[in-house]
Amino acid sequence: MLILKTKLKVLSRPFVILCLLFAGSVNAQQYTLPSPGSRLIGERIEHKVQVGDYFHSLSQLYNIGLIALMASNPTVDPFLPSPGTRLDLPTLMLLPDVEHKGIVINLPELRLYYFPKNSNKVHVFPVGIGREGRETPQMNSFVKTKLKDPVWTPTPTTRAEYLDKYKMVLPRIVQAGKHNPLGSFALQLAYGKRNYLIHGTNTDFGIGMRISAGCIRMNPDDIEWLYNNIMVNETVRIINTPIKFTLEPNGQRFLEVHSPLSSEIWHNKDSGSDVINQLREDNSVDKSAVNKAILMHYGLPINVNI
Repeated sequence: MLILKTKLKVLSRPFVILCLLFAGSVNAQQYTLPSPGSRLIGERIEHKVQVGDYFHSLSQLYNIGLIALMASNPTVDPFLPSPGTRLDLPTLMLLPDVEHKGIVINLPELRLYYFPKNSNKVHVFPVGIGREGRETPQMNSFVKTKLKDPVWTPTPTTRAEYLDKYKMVLPRIVQAGKHNPLGSFALQLAYGKRNYLIHGTNTDFGIGMRISAGCIRMNPDDIEWLYNNIMVNETVRIINTPIKFTLEPNGQRFLEVHSPLSSEIWHNKDSGSDVINQLREDNSVDKSAVNKAILMHYGLPINVNI
């Protein structure tokens, strides 16, 4: 386990030492893909709380999601963590059990995975997704258009929301600039009426949270990196899988559970509830560890072997 007192922007399993020396020099969190049959990437890293630390600032410094950081440290006050407290950073994870190609977004994780072609790397980013009532849909799509300095055309629903909540009359078109919530870069998806984007932001809040009107929101540096490194027609798959499980080649069983987006997800065949039922019937599995993972939603891979 690595304990960090320093603050860095990027974590990369092969280059942890390099990151410590050159913090913030790379925007993407880059991991080496595991060996065949494995889905475990990253490593367990702790941060020792310093005076003045709080979860929002740490999520920005480490480029991890705020909710993910709160989930992995459920007993710690996110606003006033005690100096000296060791925080588990969500830098160890299981790859989604789908084809590792293009962009994959798992909504309950609030993470975007990018698998470049002809590479043994995966880049992982925290994202903001649609809030309750304006959910980001699951989809199999692709990048239709890359937009530099996108213009924002708020929907009638969004304009009505702003008027009701903020007593603000939104213009029908918001040009690029500091008042544009899409930031400086966007990827338009081909799904539906093409009104779903992966885009930046003009604020420093909301990444790693359910806060958008349905689009995928990224940190400005992250969306710029993604914009510059993908091509039009890149595949985009958005899934809703709160439970991930892997039986590793060495026989270890890892279970990773995230908070579901709604109670209905447990009735979805892709939710992973069938995996939980199988684990509870497996005599080589620690049932108490499984139950704790389901109850706590740590969002970290937990070894459930006896």
